[in-house]
Amino acid sequence: MNEPEENTNQGTLYLVATPIGNLGDISRRACQVLEEVEVVACEDTRRTGKLLELLGLQAKRLLIANEHTESSIGPTVVDLLAQGKDVALVSDAGTPAISDPGERLVKHVVANEHQVSVVPGPSAAVAAVTLSGFPTKRWAMEGFLPRKGQERSVQLKAIGLADRTTVIFESPKRLGKTLSDLAAACGPDRPAAVMRELTKLHEESVRGTLAELRERFSGDVKGETVIVVSAAEAQEVSDETIINALEEELAKGTKTSGAVTQVSIALGVQRNRVYALAHQKLE
Repeated sequence: MNEPEENTNQGTLYLVATPIGNLGDISRRACQVLEEVEVVACEDTRRTGKLLELLGLQAKRLLIANEHTESSIGPTVVDLLAQGKDVALVSDAGTPAISDPGERLVKHVVANEHQVSVVPGPSAAVAAVTLSGFPTKRWAMEGFLPRKGQERSVQLKAIGLADRTTVIFESPKRLGKTLSDLAAACGPDRPAAVMRELTKLHEESVRGTLAELRERFSGDVKGETVIVVSAAEAQEVSDETIINALEEELAKGTKTSGAVTQVSIALGVQRNRVYALAHQKLE
């Protein structure tokens, strides 16, 4: 009996970037893919449906892929791909999987050995860091910070010590609070920038110190916002500082491995250095 032939005519999952504001930023290739694929997976069918209507496009089928459903629809997408049907994934705006749903779906599709391709385009993080005027050779995108608790504190400390430009997404309702927390963690004189309504009619780029920006945006703010924070000035962290920080973490009941990780992130030093000091000085 002959072995069944392997189906090589499999579909592709396309990650399609859509405008973050200005409809003119959609690429010709993105429009072609969105109209030709069997399914467009999206966060909000009404919002994506409206986008397609404005672009003069019509999807064959829309499938909800938001933070609550992107894991559960993985088998459905894989089944479509196995049938040779292409699927496009879009977020409400910008590039999928960048502080938007998509990461878990991509992981599932890759794990099932199906092809994933990207249709690049608008990204609020890239737009903001290039507009900021800060160094772009090394930068990190932190996305949305945790709203409260130790996780937020640790991340703020890490940003304060970071030796590269940092990009942060924030809701207009929480912009003032986050700028205040950043000023406390990074110092009020740290240069930063706030980008509001990128690519839209009322686009605004405000640069200054964190203290100045905190004052400028202390009231009501409208529109999507991105914060860009400049790198910290290089400072040498002493062994004594590291050991003191380790002792504080261990006093909280944190296990040694966890304390090493926390201190490494908080002080911006190599984990192997913290690990060596932990075993030399504390055991």
